[in-house]
Amino acid sequence: MKVLAPMAGITDSDFLIKVIPYGFDMVTLGGYNLDDETLNAAKLVSKRGRKEFIIPIYKIYEYICFESFRVKNFNSEVLISANLRSLNPENIVKLSKINSLDVVEINCHCRQKEFIDIGCGQEMLKRDDLEEFISYVTNNASSKVSVKIRGNVLGVNTLEIADLISSCGVDYLHVDAMNPEVDDADFDLLNSLANELDTFIIGNNSVNSEAQVSKMLETGVNGFSIGRAIIDGNLDFQI
Repeated sequence: MKVLAPMAGITDSDFLIKVIPYGFDMVTLGGYNLDDETLNAAKLVSKRGRKEFIIPIYKIYEYICFESFRVKNFNSEVLISANLRSLNPENIVKLSKINSLDVVEINCHCRQKEFIDIGCGQEMLKRDDLEEFISYVTNNASSKVSVKIRGNVLGVNTLEIADLISSCGVDYLHVDAMNPEVDDADFDLLNSLANELDTFIIGNNSVNSEAQVSKMLETGVNGFSIGRAIIDGNLDFQI
């Protein structure tokens, strides 16, 4: 599976319609904020120059309905995912009811301090009730469920947390295989996850060439995602 990964403030319907013809099987809207805490954190992030989607909470359902329908109307075959930040699983379940949305993706990934400070993003991986949170979504969602995690977070055993997430019945585990020690993906981590889990794994990080695509798939993951390599709306290698 070839997936367009979320890039904050970039992946709206205009962007997705532009890049779908490169051959993506799934494209991701967002990330979006579903409660006051995550929206306020996003506003703080945007004040220091990082693009974010600043959509009022009372408008977010209607907004994602419109964005996902527009993409689906352009290409009915591509799967549409929405990357979502929320401290409450009920908010994510509500969004899963949008007919034109195929996948809701729980954001356990962002590393901006403003999100970490409120227990969101990669800090979600440290929640005592993470299993209950994800299980609530998988048991009640009207769409498929993905969880995007960051690998090698300090204080988190990635293999153990991935196993816990997998046991919750998610459809996809989207892994940013960040390796703080090197300027490349942690291919060993992806290989270990692929060997130990039955869940559909999407590998992410440093996919910026055909050679990197090959290295990612050689780990045994089921698919890969691309983010920064297409941030300007062009992709200069085959996927």
